[in-house]
Amino acid sequence: MAKNIQQAVREICLLFPEAQETPSRGSPDFRVANKTFATYVVNHHGDGRIALWLRAPPGAQQLYTESEPECFFVPPYVGPRGWLGVLLDRGLDWDRIALHVREAYTEVAPKRLIEQIRETPTIEPPTETIDPEIFDPMTSERGQEVLAGLRERCLALPETSEGTQFGRPVWRAGKKSFCTAHYTKGRLSISVWVGIDAQGMLTFDERYVIPAYTGHNGWILLDVEDTLHWDEVGELVLTSYRHFALKRMLKAMGEV
Repeated sequence: MAKNIQQAVREICLLFPEAQETPSRGSPDFRVANKTFATYVVNHHGDGRIALWLRAPPGAQQLYTESEPECFFVPPYVGPRGWLGVLLDRGLDWDRIALHVREAYTEVAPKRLIEQIRETPTIEPPTETIDPEIFDPMTSERGQEVLAGLRERCLALPETSEGTQFGRPVWRAGKKSFCTAHYTKGRLSISVWVGIDAQGMLTFDERYVIPAYTGHNGWILLDVEDTLHWDEVGELVLTSYRHFALKRMLKAMGEV
């Protein structure tokens, strides 16, 4: 049967004694004795990588990233602690990947479990990459539908542009972001500024959530995975745009 990279990662990581898979911030963690030894990460903040972040012995990170930068990198967040990023779709042999996973496992596993490992486990290598919609959910039919509608409304406003921020589509008024689209826990959402006073009223509707990080500045998340009313979204986009737009932009709309 066909096997993709995600299935191969799960297979190799769970072959080690008492290894367990645990969801963590949208990425599977692989743990033993409640300690993480590997994290499988896809297109993190739009970095274009299919990778494992692995615990590594002292000095390993520098050795591999300098000698084979086409296959290894310093991952964010855990990189300063010596973790090693391993690219899974750049031709690295899966026996070699298994060896690095074993090194990561032995960094945290109890001695009694390490002693159970006789040889590094091997698997049949994957024959497929991953579903494009997993790599970038915005390529889904729903994602494309929402993107098209947001482009139509956002780019019709004066001096707006589309870009990316942390791998997410973003629309800017001049240099200031006023609308983003992204997936949160597998659901498509739109993020706009509405002001702190409006947040409380909107959250009576379960489709709205005050987001972490930006919520204290007046932003709101609207879940559009199942239901989307373009008149509603258009008003939210316009409110957010007006907040960030310069006077000349508002004047171009006839509002000043």
